[in-house]
This record gives sequence, structure tokens and C-alpha cells, in this order.
Amino acid sequence: MSDDAAPARGTVLGIDIGGTKLAAALVSADGTILAGDRIRTPDGGADQVFAALGELIGRVRGDAAPLAVGIGSAGPLDQEHGLVSPVNIPGWRNFPLVDRVRALTGDVPVTLGMDGHCFALGEYWSGAGRGAKTLLGIVVSTGVGGGLVVDGKPLIGQSGNAAHIGHVVVDQDGEACACGSYGCVEAYASGPRMVARAKRRGWRTEEDVDAAVLAADAAAGDELALAAFDDGAQALAAGIVATAVTVDLTSVVIGGGVAKAGPVLFDPVQAWVKRLAQLPFITELAVEPAQLDNAGLLGAAHLAWAALS
Repeated sequence: MSDDAAPARGTVLGIDIGGTKLAAALVSADGTILAGDRIRTPDGGADQVFAALGELIGRVRGDAAPLAVGIGSAGPLDQEHGLVSPVNIPGWRNFPLVDRVRALTGDVPVTLGMDGHCFALGEYWSGAGRGAKTLLGIVVSTGVGGGLVVDGKPLIGQSGNAAHIGHVVVDQDGEACACGSYGCVEAYASGPRMVARAKRRGWRTEEDVDAAVLAADAAAGDELALAAFDDGAQALAAGIVATAVTVDLTSVVIGGGVAKAGPVLFDPVQAWVKRLAQLPFITELAVEPAQLDNAGLLGAAHLAWAALS
């Protein structure tokens, strides 16, 4: 479909909500973004955050009347009742996001999905996961989130929180995780946890540094930084293989801020997956970097189009 033809067929509104940014876009049926914008997620209470989102939606919509709305939000969420409680937006606890957005956009379908599901769906639609039969999308950032796409549809689960790969337990005697369990993928592979582990071993102990600095040092050959990435990669690989044997995966796409580390993350992930994936039906499992900067936004739009089909 050409860009000129898209408005005649209508558009949907995609919304992507996270702890650091709010994004919205009008998207055509072929995945073309016709208008879009993003802002930093403001600090403050529930109404202050939603007011900023409302202004963003109004600016992006202009005079358009989207046929449907798709929302990808950090979780946890209650999909049945349209409620969200993003860990990184303290003002939103059981916040009625679907009802509030519907009040702004009119009587059109409004579909809510986890941000990890939308990331996977966006990469499946327009990015590195195109053509995959069964795709696991992973976002590695301050946490580790994920989503599954099976036969072209997101695997949502009864509560809307399926595919939380960051909380797959890969070491039952392992480190405490923020979720309350022990030995989760996220406890080893998230950016802050890799930095903390490297610091405990003597890396840049007196400095205020982040995962980007850790990645740069790893790329330069720093042994402590490389070891932290290898630990994180092993945990990610274990979670990937556990998921692969459960749902018969064909493809994995990894994005998020930590994935920008490039080979210092992907080389050990791919090596550990090869080592751990020994059953014949997963030995050819492909692990690739994400291609899109706006996969979550496109995945949210895909949910909106699916609600119209």
C-alpha cells in the first residue's frame, strides 16, 4: 500500500508507554507511520502522567479519527479490566488506562497489551522477526521483558502477562530478584544487575556508571566487564532454551538498551544457546538483534488493526 492510499483506508492509533518515554503514532494497515511523536514520561501523580499522555495523543491525532487504538504498556497489567500498574510509573497503580484513553478517542476498539508482547509483534510485523513461525522477542534494559508470537498472533495468556522471560528461574539457588523469587534471568541479565555484579568483582568501584560504560569496557577487552556480560548472556540463553523447548521456537529477537552493546552481548548469547540447545528440534534456533527503534509502537498498532479484523 502506498503512503497516499493509506489515509483512504483509515488509520489506527498506536501508543507505547514506558517508564522513560510515552510515544504515539497514527499507523496505516501496512505498518507505515503517518504521524508520530514521543515525550519523556513525567514524574508525578496519576493524573499528571495521563494529562501528558492526553496532550501527546491530541497532538498526534490532529483532525484524524483513528478506527481503533492499541496500547503497549509496561506491566504488570490486568488486561480483562484495562488496568495497568507499570513498575516504573509509581503514580499508576491499577490505573484504568483503557477507559481513560477511550474517553479521549471515542467509541472505538481499544486493545491493551504488554510492552514485551508489542515489541515482539512489531519485530514480527516489520523487523527482524518477519516470516518467523514462532518468535520470542526479548527486551533487555533496566529489566528483562518478553513476548511470544505464535502463527502470527501474540501469545497473551489468561491475565495478559505471558512470556515474562525475565522471571524464568535459571538458578534455583541464585541471586534474589526484584520480583521476590531467586535466580531469575533478570537478576543476571538486566543492565543494572550486570553493572552491580561487575562492581562487586572490582570494576570501576568508585564511579557512577551504567550498562553503556560496562559495554564499552567489555568491547575494549576489560575482563571484569566481559565476565559480567557472559554471566548475563548465560542466563538469557538458559531462559531462551527453556522457552524454546516449551513452545518449539524458531526465532529469537533481542532489543532494548543493553542490546545496543552488540557483539559483547550477542556473541556469548549465541554461544550459550548453541551449548544449551541440544534437542534436535531447537538446534537451529536463530538469535538476532532487533531492527526497529519503534517496535513496541508498531506492535501496539498491530493489536489495533487485529481488533478490526
